[in-house]
Amino acid sequence: MCRSIKPLRNMDRPATEREIHEAALQYVRKVSGYRKPSKINEEAFNKAIEEVADATRKILGNLKSKQQEIQPT
Repeated sequence: MCRSIKPLRNMDRPATEREIHEAALQYVRKVSGYRKPSKINEEAFNKAIEEVADATRKILGNLKSKQQEIQPT
């Protein structure tokens, strides 16, 4: 649980769905303090993972590279 979340931007290739899910899972584990939630908290835990993964996809899709900042549109 103490590992750092792997940066997903500026890789040689786009982040995979698995990498996005693993980063979301790691984040939710860290914030919630659960490695594996109890049955009563499992639904909230899994929903949080999906929401963090969705937010991760959005930010990765919206971030611009330095080359894009320099080029006029």
